[in-house]
Amino acid sequence: MRIVVIGGGISGLSCAWRLRQLGAEVLLLEAEERAGGVIGSVRHEGALFEAGPQSFLLTAALADLVHELELDEQLQLANPRAPRYVVIDGQLRAVPLGPLSFLFSGLISGSTKGRLLSEPFHHTTPPDDDESIAAFIRRKFGAELLDRLVAPMVAGIYAGDAERLSLRSAFPSLHSWEEQHGSLIRGMFKSRPSGNSKGRSRGGLATFAEGNETLVARLAERLGDSVQRNARAVSIARARGGSEARFEVVCTRGSQRETIPAGAVVIAAPARVAATLLAPLVPAAGDLARIEYAPVAVVAGSYMTEHLKSPLNGFGFLVPRAERLRILGTVWNSSLFPGRAPGAQSLLTSFVGGMTDPSAGSLPDEPLYQTVESELRRVLGILLAPRIRFAQRWPQAIPQYNLGHAALTTRVLAALSETPGLYLAGNYLEGPAVGACVGVSNRVAEAAVKSQR
Repeated sequence: MRIVVIGGGISGLSCAWRLRQLGAEVLLLEAEERAGGVIGSVRHEGALFEAGPQSFLLTAALADLVHELELDEQLQLANPRAPRYVVIDGQLRAVPLGPLSFLFSGLISGSTKGRLLSEPFHHTTPPDDDESIAAFIRRKFGAELLDRLVAPMVAGIYAGDAERLSLRSAFPSLHSWEEQHGSLIRGMFKSRPSGNSKGRSRGGLATFAEGNETLVARLAERLGDSVQRNARAVSIARARGGSEARFEVVCTRGSQRETIPAGAVVIAAPARVAATLLAPLVPAAGDLARIEYAPVAVVAGSYMTEHLKSPLNGFGFLVPRAERLRILGTVWNSSLFPGRAPGAQSLLTSFVGGMTDPSAGSLPDEPLYQTVESELRRVLGILLAPRIRFAQRWPQAIPQYNLGHAALTTRVLAALSETPGLYLAGNYLEGPAVGACVGVSNRVAEAAVKSQR
């Protein structure tokens, strides 16, 4: 029987692709005209803007997918040693990238360095209850490391609040290392993958010559008529007696309503959509609606390089809340990848909003541009406005792995397993990164095909 995938973001597209590779008949339903979700690239006046993620970590699963889609030659890899910065007292301070640089860095005080250096010589035990990232860092290393480095990093990855995000959900390796080894540093060294590990990353940060949309566009192209756009799933029900199908998926296309028989269904839509579709069949799945999403505005500008106070060499910068800026962080796209801006221009992309400043993401265009440009002027000394502007708002951008998240998803997946043929994929399960989504989708596709045998 046909397997129906609901949702045409990277999770749904990669799941449908893996199902096809495994020999399944697949139909993907995407509610919008365009497939790809938050991954989108816009070429405007010679500048290449990313509407969502600016790059991705090239995990093994993602590298395999790129190869299968014959996109290897279009890959661009960032310099893994590109400096990262954090804003302290209005100035850029380099983030240490190794143990020695941490030791000599002025970013943190001697007392915090002492706690870092002595950590492998102590044994600590995590609390039984779910612990926030903020509580964990304060307990292990003190408030300074949290405020100056960890909280800005969390805002950069999740657009989230370290006081609310769960350590074991958002950064499960850290929790596991302390639980198993009593030390993060000991756990990190003991958990290093061997040289022949299949799960290791094959590269660092990457994108494509024509932007991240290259990946989702190629997937949609190769899937062809298996992708049905403007097709909104409205319900899932058990198939009526006498049918070979397990389920019936009702979807709408404009004013038309259609019932699609399916042997299995993969819901790769946002958590709230999955909750609505699944709750009538699996009541526990209604809890997925409790997962919050951070609102984020992506604001980019292409500046004349000569107007920059100094050449931008590095990944970009993050901003601690103590700096009282509305920018969460800024990526220096032109420093990481070629072809991002025309001529003698440099492209910068900033992120505004998140869980600690949710109203900022909904500012009108001009106030939004003015906010970002004035703050970049303060931090980078840029004197003139950008030649080319771009803004994209995502009211529901990134799922929040808040306290209780692991228990919630575990409970839902356990309940779902009692109804064979129903599966979840998406960025609220094992991380919001593109590679994590592809990894989950691969495993779900294999399980869905196995269930049909």
